[in-house]
Amino acid sequence: MPDAPRPSPTGRPRRIPYVLAGLTALLLWGFASVADEVIEGETTVFDDAVTAFFRDRADPSQPWGPDWFQEAVRDVTGLGSFTVLGFILIVTVLYFAMSGRSRTAIFVGFSVVGGTILSTALKELFDRPRPDMAEAARVFTASFPSGHATMSAVVFLTLGLLLAEASHRHRLRAFFIGLGIFMTVAIGLSRVYLGVHYPTDVIAGWALGAAWSLVCWVGYSLMFGHDRRPG
Repeated sequence: MPDAPRPSPTGRPRRIPYVLAGLTALLLWGFASVADEVIEGETTVFDDAVTAFFRDRADPSQPWGPDWFQEAVRDVTGLGSFTVLGFILIVTVLYFAMSGRSRTAIFVGFSVVGGTILSTALKELFDRPRPDMAEAARVFTASFPSGHATMSAVVFLTLGLLLAEASHRHRLRAFFIGLGIFMTVAIGLSRVYLGVHYPTDVIAGWALGAAWSLVCWVGYSLMFGHDRRPG
């Protein structure tokens, strides 16, 4: 039976994931705190110091490191682009739909599309200018929060949670969730390294994306339970 809720080992319904709910609240508080500091201009020293750390002292318009490393970082940042994440979304939704797991397909679609709308709306609301170094790259939206950081957190953490839920070994669960976190962190750091975002843009994006992913996950688990079948 597709997308049937999996009962607990004792036969009782699963308890509300209070730990995830608490973590979500903490992440939302973190985002709100960073946003408040950004609005008040209290993050300028921190943002400038971290941004300068990644710049070449001889030519501040360029990040430090050899050309091959800079190109590798651009490849990493591309993993968080709307094009790549959109492709991952389409493939994932089609897979679950074709596997008869329509609820999971809807959950993934809602999580990613909803996160995109939320990120875009907040960018328009805060309308923070990009760093001066952003002129070296083609950017089309405001700086806060980082869309790459937000959406990579939404996509990779959501997929990590799904893969972890389908795994019966604790090491695999930890691996999948850890991989989602690693991808999210790497993409966010690449944005600061390339000079297209302030570090607070990325920190806020991480908090927002992770919180939205957990909100959707908790809602999905409460409404439908988890289909833990791997296929």
